[in-house]
Amino acid sequence: MSVSSVPISPLAVATLGTPRIGPRRELKSALESFWSGKSDETALQETAAALRAANWARQHALGVTVIPSNDFSFYDQVLDISVMVGAIPAAYGWAGGPVPLATYFAMARGSQADVGDAACGHGHDHGHGVPAQEMTKWFDTNYHYMVPEFAEGQRFALSSLKPVEEYREAKALGYRTRPVLLGPVTFLKLGKSHGSMPDPLALLDGLLPVYAEVLQRLAAEGADWVQIDEPCLVLDLDDADRAALRRAYAALAQAAPQLKIMVAAYFGGLGENLATAVSLPVAGLHLDLVRAPSQLPAALDKAPRELVLSLGVIDGRNIWRADLPALLGWLEPIVAARGADRVQIAPSCSLLHVPIDLELENELDADVRSWLAFAVQKMGELSALGRALAQGRDAVAEVLDASAKAAAARKTSPKVHDSAVAARMAAVTAEMARRGNVFTARAETQHRRFGLPLFPTTTIGSFPQTAEVRRARSAHAKGALTDGQYETFLKEETARTIRWQEEIGLDVLVHGEFERNDMVQYFGEQLAGFAFTRHGWVQSYGSRCVRPPVLYGDVSRPRSMTVGWWSYTQSVTEKPVKGMLTGPVTILNWSFVRDDLPRSEACRQIALAIRDEVLDLEEAGAAMIQIDEAALREGLPLRRSDWKAYLDWAVESFRLCASGVRDETQIHTHMCYSEFNQIIDAIAAMDADVISIETSRSTMELLDAFTTYRYPNEIGPGVYDIHSPRVPEVEEITALLRLARQRLSDRQIWINPDCGLKTRGWAEVRPALVNMVAAARQLREAA
Repeated sequence: MSVSSVPISPLAVATLGTPRIGPRRELKSALESFWSGKSDETALQETAAALRAANWARQHALGVTVIPSNDFSFYDQVLDISVMVGAIPAAYGWAGGPVPLATYFAMARGSQADVGDAACGHGHDHGHGVPAQEMTKWFDTNYHYMVPEFAEGQRFALSSLKPVEEYREAKALGYRTRPVLLGPVTFLKLGKSHGSMPDPLALLDGLLPVYAEVLQRLAAEGADWVQIDEPCLVLDLDDADRAALRRAYAALAQAAPQLKIMVAAYFGGLGENLATAVSLPVAGLHLDLVRAPSQLPAALDKAPRELVLSLGVIDGRNIWRADLPALLGWLEPIVAARGADRVQIAPSCSLLHVPIDLELENELDADVRSWLAFAVQKMGELSALGRALAQGRDAVAEVLDASAKAAAARKTSPKVHDSAVAARMAAVTAEMARRGNVFTARAETQHRRFGLPLFPTTTIGSFPQTAEVRRARSAHAKGALTDGQYETFLKEETARTIRWQEEIGLDVLVHGEFERNDMVQYFGEQLAGFAFTRHGWVQSYGSRCVRPPVLYGDVSRPRSMTVGWWSYTQSVTEKPVKGMLTGPVTILNWSFVRDDLPRSEACRQIALAIRDEVLDLEEAGAAMIQIDEAALREGLPLRRSDWKAYLDWAVESFRLCASGVRDETQIHTHMCYSEFNQIIDAIAAMDADVISIETSRSTMELLDAFTTYRYPNEIGPGVYDIHSPRVPEVEEITALLRLARQRLSDRQIWINPDCGLKTRGWAEVRPALVNMVAAARQLREAA
């Protein structure tokens, strides 16, 4: 195949980035095989190369003319930049030069091994090892990134040529791509600094030469464009931030003047940062016109005539089919006025956040399926828009007709609207979102009821979903196990897990959730208004993939969802067993949500359904009910001016589902990987009796918000990182708990892992929880 330049048609069609996991999650399989020692690095690299080649070929075949490279990652694109620039903390034993894959994965996952031992890449125990870097949510998505760390006296050096190597790899296959880099300003703003340096942006001048060298190398390889993502442009920036952007791009434009730079901003509108964005000395600017369509007139007015505008008009974060004729009615006058050579058509952001191919879904309801578009279909929509804008609507008349019919059918479908749900929503009162008494009164009642020791121990909910559990679930789905056989298996697994929790001395037990495939999917499958895919996987982090439910219609609960399993589990133990539910905000934020109804209304519908389940659990005898809101903060709007409206309805939705219980019923909630300082008022307003949170990677820093606020309710600060295979020592846990005791009263503290244990193996979970219980006993003796 001969190399073709970008673009090859009168109007360029770009994708910004694509899913990297593979249609059948090939990357997940290859990573986990490598981590377990079943395959070597050569096999892993071969799988990665095959996935990249297939991705480029797929885009080319679908008519994408601006194909990205360097959008692939073994774990996370932010971690890739940390490695590229040599931002590797000393704990990982890197002494300069190319960064070994063992070091890369130690930063991502932690390691029991001595990562300086280059002979080992699979986590075998050569010493105490190191924990993973901190992980948090990527803007307001459910993707996680590894937080860059900058030491005092941080120096940067080019330590990975991955962007250049993958550009060269694509070129050898016949594709001249547009390499993608996370921008230097966003990279620094996403990081955290140690020592006396208060602001990572102070490192910008030392970082820019590394970026400049990468651009120069790309230009030398023949690249004519590079995409540099600066999603920080949609945040609330100050004058120093905007000055940093101007300084950065002045330097980068000068470093490789023959290379055209497309700055990509997404996940929102530019707002007051528009003037800065259009003034940068770059060749192109990408706008997210799905999240912020109203920014387009100002951008068209202020953008220099020669600036190429990339119009993000296809939703890169949701799976609804576009109304192509309506979009064309919007785009045609823009292209006519600005010129086809000054416009590109693109998704709103990288397609990383949507599944790969709807064609794999042959079990979806036919109507629902006709309303959807995954990454492959979105590329087709982009291509159709490009052809229509370049050649006229007649060139894609059949595609446009099908699009219009699908949009019309969805608006009028009785599968979407339920009059009973509408009536119940109209009957909601403010009283339904208030507990009967304040926390202090409830706490006294609950302490008398439970009689728990200081520093009670528990877990967040799930236990390892072993290969045996997955095989049984698969066999049941295929009909190889009857309903009765599968239920017997699950009961045996649950009873065994309860006995083990009792043996090690946990105070409050969980049933392990072996019957559940996913904390959101499990509930969505039992609620009206949701549909589910078989292959609609998206990456959450590393090899962790999720299949978000499709929320397409009004939500209700036809029958109880968890009462049977809770009742069985409580029958085999005298210790309290928590009822385990996923909260309405998390179900909403971890689903592909309908776009024909305000998110607040959809969330309240879910809250009423979960409220029914809470009351049924209480009636069955559940004394503790955990309603996880792991994703509450990730739904927080990126602009502070929009926070109050979101938090008001999110908190109301939680309270609506949790507040119908009696004082003696203890309501727990769980939140993971969030910065709480700025939303502590909202967390307090949720009024959960106990909240468990991630704190281990931040060494209890996240508790500072609760301390400053004087948060009165009880808190379970996570004492070990469940996303790492490391087993924490007792002293490591007690050290974290000593830090917690500096911030909280003893009566407030619960002891638990950071999150559920579903993704870990029993070989890690057993010693880790034994050590956690031992640490709690040491604390009680010292108290």
